[in-house]
Amino acid sequence: MGELNSIKEIHDLYRKKEITIREVVDYFLKKIKKFDPLVHAFLKVDEDYINREIERVEKLDLNDKYPLYGIPIAIKDNILTKDLTTTCASKILENFIPPYDAEVIRRLKEKGAIIIGKTNLDEFAMGSSTENSAFGPTRNPWDLERVPGGSSGGSAVAVAVGESLLSLGSDTGGSIRQPASFTGVLGLKPTYGLVSRYGLVAFASSLDQIGPFARKVEDLAIILQSIAGYDPKDSTSSPNPIPNYLELLGKSIKGWKIGVPKEMWEKGVSEEVLNVLKESLNILERDLGAKLIEISLPSMEYALPTYYLIATSEASSNLARYDGIHYGYRNKEQKDLISLYKVSRGEGFGSEVKRRIILGTYALSAGYYDAYYLKAAKVRTIIRKEFESAFKNVDIIISPTSPILPFKLGEKIEDPLQMYLCDIMTIPVNLAGIPAISVPAGFKDNLPVGLQFMGPFFSEDKLLQISYAFQKIVDFSEKYPNLEMR
Repeated sequence: MGELNSIKEIHDLYRKKEITIREVVDYFLKKIKKFDPLVHAFLKVDEDYINREIERVEKLDLNDKYPLYGIPIAIKDNILTKDLTTTCASKILENFIPPYDAEVIRRLKEKGAIIIGKTNLDEFAMGSSTENSAFGPTRNPWDLERVPGGSSGGSAVAVAVGESLLSLGSDTGGSIRQPASFTGVLGLKPTYGLVSRYGLVAFASSLDQIGPFARKVEDLAIILQSIAGYDPKDSTSSPNPIPNYLELLGKSIKGWKIGVPKEMWEKGVSEEVLNVLKESLNILERDLGAKLIEISLPSMEYALPTYYLIATSEASSNLARYDGIHYGYRNKEQKDLISLYKVSRGEGFGSEVKRRIILGTYALSAGYYDAYYLKAAKVRTIIRKEFESAFKNVDIIISPTSPILPFKLGEKIEDPLQMYLCDIMTIPVNLAGIPAISVPAGFKDNLPVGLQFMGPFFSEDKLLQISYAFQKIVDFSEKYPNLEMR
């Protein structure tokens, strides 16, 4: 059997009765057994759970009601899965088994998908390299000495090496798009409120958003169609009607105005990345008929400090629930309440999570709230308005997804500021709440480079349309890292 590259390909085989659901799942499980000792994309693959998933889907029929029929999907381990551990890659939740499924999991199952396992991440999704996991780092399959990006590194790598056809991640400041760029796959961060956050373990509630990874734009559209839409269990969920995301695929983008913000192309972007992406700009203009327009987003320089004040403040509040009492890790030796809190949290959380809790608690503390958190909230509004103003003149805005190529394991882990700078291109999107997608655009020294498309609120259909047109010309969907020789 060759590579199984798309939903359509697998469904065609199902229709011809040339393959069974169990054979498809076994195909991916064999890949996990073969490659995961090298890359460590998964934290949990439970064959009993998978067998129950197969039995559930075998009772369904392959039709339009089940667009993900018999398709294995990997899930970032901060999304709740009933009867399957959800650890957030943290010692504090090491043995936690949720009593219910997240809404996105319920919807995936309802559409016929099979949950194949839980993927590695930076602890509580706090990081840009998947090195902050309590259970060891994930490695970039294009160069095992390098990081895959973060925090959804495991989900990106699972798709990049073919251990899973699709996966879900979460994106708070670039945690889907940056690893997609580093591993050479597609990664979509939807509009805030488009996909339910019910059952996503909260990091920064006003920024978090669940989104998919895939190799082909059509597959990205199908999985987004399956998980998007209003959920009364999520108070931030949007009631906007969901369009047919497959409808615009294949339609021309000729005449589209594409904004090229000078702040995201000139300063701090490595020459290696720029050289690859210059050809992408040529393709958009020369081959696809779009018009490139230089624009300015002057407040971008404030995005990073704004994000790290808002995100850490919300993290400080959200992570207060891990107290060693209700659930999760508890130090058994402490006799009084304060010691129990201190020691359980001190032993249960990793250093990056502690750093962010401390920063956030400080920013929210009496006397500092107005100077830090409130000011950051005001700057966030300015950034959002700048995007809204820009989209009155252009259809889409583009930038590098990451300003640098994938870096070496251990290279930035001791320097938080250098690590935080890795998200400088992706963070503004989360602050504004708009959708964005990272599309593989090329390679430099066999390391992937991603191009980021950003759109107005609820323009996922247009982002998929331009990504589809671009992928038709620059198609890496059947290019896999060579792990066979390792």
